Amino acid sequence: MNLTEDFKQKVLVALKEQRKKHGGNDKSFAVSYGMNPSIWSRLKGGEAPGQLIKEPHWIDMGMRLGVNNNVKAWNFAKTEVYDSIKSDVLFCKENSKAMIFVDDCEIGKSASAKHLSKTIENCFLIDASQCPTEHLFVRELASKLGVDNNGRINDVKQRIKYYLANVLIKPIVIIDEAGDLDYKSFKFLKALWNATEWVCGWYLIGADGLEEIITKGIERKKVGYREILSRFGGNYMSITPVDPQEKQMFYRKLITDVLEHNVEDKKLIPKIVKSCLASGLGLAGLRRADILLLLEKVA
Repeated sequence: MNLTEDFKQKVLVALKEQRKKHGGNDKSFAVSYGMNPSIWSRLKGGEAPGQLIKEPHWIDMGMRLGVNNNVKAWNFAKTEVYDSIKSDVLFCKENSKAMIFVDDCEIGKSASAKHLSKTIENCFLIDASQCPTEHLFVRELASKLGVDNNGRINDVKQRIKYYLANVLIKPIVIIDEAGDLDYKSFKFLKALWNATEWVCGWYLIGADGLEEIITKGIERKKVGYREILSRFGGNYMSITPVDPQEKQMFYRKLITDVLEHNVEDKKLIPKIVKSCLASGLGLAGLRRADILLLLEKVA
């Protein structure tokens, strides 16, 4: 492995930008990215990255910050989906409320969450698909917050609750792919809400599977699920229309908006959008548009 100094500098620039959004102190920020606070102090002070941090760690931070060294990278587009999720997240943050957003795959839910976590102060994003068990979820959340995630799991839980409830100002935690969380994680989520009521916002994002898990849990009278739904607004937010004609219009605009920000030859856009919609609305998402765009370029 041999990372270029250019890549490290890109990560460092992204770190400095992210520090502006982190309401904790330098120590908690450094810990949230797995750095020794003294190392972060040296980097922030202008010392060249050099060998201060091991290369695998640079890669890990670059991944979390969305740093891309390759030419191909989609430009972010502020679509209707983004505007809807942003409105919900800001409401939850400012009022310390909780919501659940459940909608179709491939409409930009995750991309919107990532963008918001980088632009809103004290906004923390957890990808539940990478930490589905309670043990992994607790330690990942602690790490993202900048709380010590070592030691007994119950001690880590208490640190998280205290930090969210007593240290940060109006934090918001977004949990993407929330349907991947196991039962114990959902129960801990309820405990987190209880411990941070009126002081922390929560926002769950998922597809149909998330709604199904909660609904079945309630039907089976499994402890925790009814309480979770109640605490998270009592219903599910979404934006994709149900009516087939309106849904097609929604997808047409969504795909067009994203392609407008990512295609130099604008003449290709109608053709790609038409091909996406011809695949059926279940396959008309943004990943499909990406594939079709690549095929057009190599044709």
